[in-house]
Amino acid sequence: MDPLNLDTRRLNPRDNAALELLDLLKDPFSGQLAATSVYSAIGISLGFTFAIAIIFSFIRPYNQAVYAPRLKHADKKHAPPPIGKKPWSWLLPLMHTREKALIHQIGMDATIFLRVMRMCRNMFLVLAVIGISILVPLTSIKSVKFEQSDDDQDNDKNAWILQVTPLNVFGSPIWSQVAVAWSFDIIICMFLYWNYRRVMQLRRKYFESEEYQNSLHSRTLMLYDIPKQACSDEGIARIIDKVVPNSSFARTAIARNVKDLPFLIEEHEHAVRKLEKILAKYLRNPGQLPPARPTCSPTKRDRAFATYPAGQKLDAIEYYTQRIRSLEIEIKEVRKSVDKRSSMPFGFASYSDISETHEIAYACRKKRPMGATIKLAPRPVDIIWKNMPLSNSTRNRRRWVNSIWILLLTLLWIVPNAMIAVFLVNLSNLGKVWPAFQRSLMSSTTFWGIVQGIASPALMSGVYLSLPIIFRRLSIKAGDKTKTGRERHVMAKLYAFFVFNNLVVFSFFSIFWAFVAGVVQNTQHGTDAWDAIVKQNFAQAVFQAFCHNSPFWVTYLLQRQLGAAIDLAQIWPLVQAFVLKKFFSPTPRELIELTAPPPFDYASYYCYFLYYSTVTLCFAGIQPIVLLATAIYFCIDSYLKKYLILYRYVTKIESGGLFWRTIFNRFIFATILSNCVVMLTCWVQGEKEPRIQFYAVLPLPVLMLLFKFFCNMKFDDRIRYQSANRTDHHTEEMMQKQAQLRNDKLASRFGHPALYKALITPMVHQKAQNMLPSVYSGRLTDGRDADFGVGGDLMSVSGYSDMYALDAMQGGRPGKSANSVPGFEYVSESHMDFEYYKNRAEFTDEHGGFDMYGRGIDRPGTPGSLDNASDLSRPGTPLSGQSSGVLGGKRPPAADTAYHSYKSGAYSIDETIGRTRSPLYAQDNGSSSGLVMNAAGPAIVPPIPSHRDVSAERGRMMPAGGADPRRPSPNPAQMRAAGNNSPRGYTGVPQNEDMEYQEMDPTQYNYFRGSARTQRNPGQGW
Repeated sequence: MDPLNLDTRRLNPRDNAALELLDLLKDPFSGQLAATSVYSAIGISLGFTFAIAIIFSFIRPYNQAVYAPRLKHADKKHAPPPIGKKPWSWLLPLMHTREKALIHQIGMDATIFLRVMRMCRNMFLVLAVIGISILVPLTSIKSVKFEQSDDDQDNDKNAWILQVTPLNVFGSPIWSQVAVAWSFDIIICMFLYWNYRRVMQLRRKYFESEEYQNSLHSRTLMLYDIPKQACSDEGIARIIDKVVPNSSFARTAIARNVKDLPFLIEEHEHAVRKLEKILAKYLRNPGQLPPARPTCSPTKRDRAFATYPAGQKLDAIEYYTQRIRSLEIEIKEVRKSVDKRSSMPFGFASYSDISETHEIAYACRKKRPMGATIKLAPRPVDIIWKNMPLSNSTRNRRRWVNSIWILLLTLLWIVPNAMIAVFLVNLSNLGKVWPAFQRSLMSSTTFWGIVQGIASPALMSGVYLSLPIIFRRLSIKAGDKTKTGRERHVMAKLYAFFVFNNLVVFSFFSIFWAFVAGVVQNTQHGTDAWDAIVKQNFAQAVFQAFCHNSPFWVTYLLQRQLGAAIDLAQIWPLVQAFVLKKFFSPTPRELIELTAPPPFDYASYYCYFLYYSTVTLCFAGIQPIVLLATAIYFCIDSYLKKYLILYRYVTKIESGGLFWRTIFNRFIFATILSNCVVMLTCWVQGEKEPRIQFYAVLPLPVLMLLFKFFCNMKFDDRIRYQSANRTDHHTEEMMQKQAQLRNDKLASRFGHPALYKALITPMVHQKAQNMLPSVYSGRLTDGRDADFGVGGDLMSVSGYSDMYALDAMQGGRPGKSANSVPGFEYVSESHMDFEYYKNRAEFTDEHGGFDMYGRGIDRPGTPGSLDNASDLSRPGTPLSGQSSGVLGGKRPPAADTAYHSYKSGAYSIDETIGRTRSPLYAQDNGSSSGLVMNAAGPAIVPPIPSHRDVSAERGRMMPAGGADPRRPSPNPAQMRAAGNNSPRGYTGVPQNEDMEYQEMDPTQYNYFRGSARTQRNPGQGW
């Protein structure tokens, strides 16, 4: 008998389990590789893809809220092409919509995304034609045939799928690999260069677009790492003058320390949502309330946490009501205490001309005057404000720590990845090392069979869905200053994680294991370490692993279009909405958010496309069929993703197409990696001496790097900066609008959102309106003459830059401060739709911003304008459509909460209203939460305009005659004065008072070159 078997019999069961585990770990992914079948993959993937597409074609016309929300909610300019009700109608816009129209409809980021998909489709089609036509016939003819024998390994080498690989090809036929490698590199460079140039042209058009020309961030510089002695408005101007001393006047604004305002606002939103959830569950059936009121434990983040008895449950409604009230009062007090004396080491400088702004940014790109960094400012909503005060050394240290964490996560994932492949894919392997589980497996075969089919995909899906969230948080910790920059870093980290764990480890884990085991075994027998390494012939083992694993990657890539079809079907949103409504108690806010167009996850999708492309290029010379599989996938998915981006998804924050450079660099890396695989093939299978084939491929990685640097030098500056000598094609009307925008208040536009962000109001279903007083024991009315001293606008802040704030007054009672009235926003069943709330920042911030839903083009995409927009569209709710107290009392108007300069006279509202806004509720309705004061009021459905009051050019609602319904009708004296060109309506009275005030306004003082505003003559207008 074999001595090894005798020794094994003497081992106890624990030792046998350990040996079995080691044997399984030698090749943990063999089960997945053995399950591959090219024919079944083609049949299943293409069959299910077309079946899902047909089912989608028939159910799409009846589920527009899921399959075409952008068509319903976007304004005229950003709306996709109309789509019919016929099953095949969704295909026509995909074939006829061109890139020129896409830029205006979906934005630059989405346009670049679709361009990348078309580039991949066309490139892999060309590569597939060349690779299959050259490599497949040659390797099939030159491949060495093995006679049929009892050796399964020799028989496997005769399989047709391996006959098209260079596994059995030796010597001079390997020159085909060299020729194809050079051809592939040339074709890839041609596609990358062509698209790089096209992206540059798109960026030029983006710079000249009306939206970019009229935005504030396009002519604003962002400065950070400002030294302490220069942390002032004057200091910012002096820093810029050190680099560009002859620049024109810039409006400057240094950032202020907002203290713990962001934390308080976040806690307030959390408390409001918790209260909404509690009330939705408790009042689900108002006619039959639960016998016990909901209870909760106080949160540890509550500053009064220590005052509550330990372990005692509190009334949840009362607790969160009181917490919201206390947070609002605290937010108001902190906002009032923030002043200019507490500055931060970053700020902004705005110019009147975009070209000059870009020239200054270009001149400062490699300089650090006084240690500060000067760059073009991103959109204010794009800034990660809590990372802006970080010093350069702090950011560098955090980046190192972040890189270490990501490296550890990537390496540590090898162990659970191998365990999942060994045990969850085949539970019988777990039974080999766990006898008790083996008995359960034998007794409940059906149950464990279902678990085996669900556990591995579910666990892996959960991991891959959580990875972007983990990497986003790590990137924020590392000090990323913008959200779009964070997304690019997340994409790069996800790509590195996938390539290492899913390509390298998956393909070569068994090779590494056998190599290390062989080296250790040989060194234990006295062999020198280097001789042991050479004896293992690691290069040949890796090459053979490439060839044997190639059938798996063919089937893997063939099955990708099935995932694209499932993505088109939007199964998860349909299931989520059904389950949420059927088995849970969703809040009105949750139901509204379900109907909103979801943001598109560029980082994840780009990562998948780059990963598929990298796998394809690596195996292109080994298994040319992968080129055809990937080409089929991109041919199908390029159209499916185009539909989703046109009709379903929105870009959360527009970066202007800055993803392209990251995409380009990954394609260069993938091409170099494929060149290394070809060099490995030439080294192992090619002519041994003098290895000319190997050296013929050696220059390719160097040439790819040179191509990368060439494209960077030729295109990058022209992509990032607008040239000064461009021809201006703007009309006189646009130039007048731009002149008006030059007077925008920089500090209010680029101020921290915590200083002006409106606090949200608790939303309650309308059916619970009558029951709410019985479950809510707080103060229901403010009394006739009550004045608690906490009235006024919670968001009002005084003493900062160009902003003055006044307390809100009660309607009909001049001079009386508006007091807080606790209340809720009631939402009817018919109004639980994003259409009624798409002009409120609390909803649109996560769903594409106001630009997508009809805000006027003369309103720059900046936070300062968001507040006005939210006040102009109120959700239609009961009691005249306004948010009210619990008993239905009307709310007093609140002051404007955004940063604006001094406004004389009565409270006024910006004149520009989008087509979806209504002047019916132009006045603010009071409470920011309803529990204290300043509620964010309800939106309304815009009335159907007649042909006399609709502007065909702008799609805006204006009354007949051009009158603004938000302004009071003029009195007779004003009407008599209208013919005298007096802007304020008073005949013969000098109109210079406001002009004098503006000149004396200390917040508008020009520290260096006098006033930036030109003097307006009487009657010239405002």
